[in-house]
Amino acid sequence: MGDQDSVTSHPPSSINLSGDSDITIPPSLKFLISHIKNLLPHPLTVENYAIWRLQILQHFTANGFADPSLYRRLAGSLQYLTITWPDIAYATNRICQHMQTPSCQDYQDLKRLLRYIKGTAHLGLPITRGNLILQTYADADWAADPVDRKSVSGFCTFLGPNLISWSVKKQVTVAKSSMEAEYRALSAATSEVIWTRRLEEELQLVQSSPTRIHCDNISAIAIAKNPIFHARTKHIEIDFQFIRQHLTAGHITIQHIPSQDQVADILTKSFSSTRFRDLRSKLTISSNND
Repeated sequence: MGDQDSVTSHPPSSINLSGDSDITIPPSLKFLISHIKNLLPHPLTVENYAIWRLQILQHFTANGFADPSLYRRLAGSLQYLTITWPDIAYATNRICQHMQTPSCQDYQDLKRLLRYIKGTAHLGLPITRGNLILQTYADADWAADPVDRKSVSGFCTFLGPNLISWSVKKQVTVAKSSMEAEYRALSAATSEVIWTRRLEEELQLVQSSPTRIHCDNISAIAIAKNPIFHARTKHIEIDFQFIRQHLTAGHITIQHIPSQDQVADILTKSFSSTRFRDLRSKLTISSNND
């Protein structure tokens, strides 16, 4: 994109916009002047320069990407790649939410993910010997979307030491609390567990004990285990009854886990590189040479 990648936060210097202005414009912003003159404050003073610069950056971010079809093709390919790459599931989910009208910033985010994929092509999911006990980790990021404030649910399922399924999904409705968002994630994880248990029964791999679902939200666990239904949780009654049914039947058990050990965190939010690599290793993703 050439000079458009060079918008910086340096103080004003060197280019005078006009003879009437009492402030100069950074060289890196010169290319924007001809396109967004309507955003210029009059007169351009030191006091309103910061506001004007923020408007410029917002305009640049919101500017539509020139080739939306290319963006859609790349994003669609990433969706197929998440079938075997759980560590890019969250980033791909975010990218695919802008398929209709991607911005230049959305395309930059997509290219960054492609660079990550190129640099980690040597990583993969191993299949190792071990027990065949099923367990699941479920998590949610409450009000994650800054636009509509919908939450993101994520869960991953292990069969013994092997990761066999994972999911990232933006919740359909807005959750009023973190407990509600976590409870909906628990419900989605329970559905996956029940389906997997039935599949294992057909393969003669019957689970002899309830499947543990790990959750880091104490309030959600308390409501799931409380046989008394409260009026304040009536808005999630279907999820409540669904989870209670399978808890009573002995199909699942819900266990608290500290947030730092919650493996499903990598499916619901972004992290620093150190924390991301730590969670990625907990998904058993490793080098093919190990």
